[in-house]
Amino acid sequence: MNDFFINRRSVRNYSKRDVDDKMLRGMLREAAQAPTTGNMQLYSVIVTRSDEGKAALAPAHFSQPAVTGAAVVLTFCADFNRFVKWCEASNADPGYDNFEMFMCAVLDTVIVAQQFVTIAEMRGLGTCYMGTTTYNAPQIGAALQLPKLVVPVVTVTVGWPDGETAVSDRLPLDSFVFDEKYVERAPGEIRAFFAEKEERDGHFARENGKETLAQVYTDIRYTRADAEHFSRVYRDYIEQQGFRFPDSVPLIQGFCR
Repeated sequence: MNDFFINRRSVRNYSKRDVDDKMLRGMLREAAQAPTTGNMQLYSVIVTRSDEGKAALAPAHFSQPAVTGAAVVLTFCADFNRFVKWCEASNADPGYDNFEMFMCAVLDTVIVAQQFVTIAEMRGLGTCYMGTTTYNAPQIGAALQLPKLVVPVVTVTVGWPDGETAVSDRLPLDSFVFDEKYVERAPGEIRAFFAEKEERDGHFARENGKETLAQVYTDIRYTRADAEHFSRVYRDYIEQQGFRFPDSVPLIQGFCR
């Protein structure tokens, strides 16, 4: 157990072995004990097992084999639909269609998702987060028939691992842990934090004709154009689902619409 978290890894290749439904629901029940805003449990989980269901979701995840090859695909959604309906049926006036409460639901969702991932991996299962959920939320929402006030946030593929997977690298602790207050690092210190990563993955820069590994991220993997496009797509979908964002107020420090 001492090395469990240090050796934690994402698994994208799965065997044909099924994940028993009783086991899956037991893990989801345990995961639901995760912390949640005001004990409101502002999330829902859509379980996709069928080949047809996974095929419907696959294009939204750029047809990654982890989606079609997994025993189960779990879509974790921020969900105020259930709680708002309970309020309305109980002679209460909910004011939860705003940015603050949407973020509460997002936090609830990612916390329960990670609790599930830890539980599943401790039982020997492999999991992988699909980073494409927020890119193509409208397609995912349509495939899963999500109603108003329900928005997909993260997708986790689940199955029994097929083969070994390498442990991903991580930055040194001093690069992201601060005592008492945040400390701005000088450029040279930042470069030192990334030195091991640059040495190990520097071949990606050479293979892509880039001067630095950082340029692989900014110019190829996660470009400004793509980020701004998917930001508009996701925000428009969130508003379509019934949440209201202020147009004139920056939503996050340093990030405007």
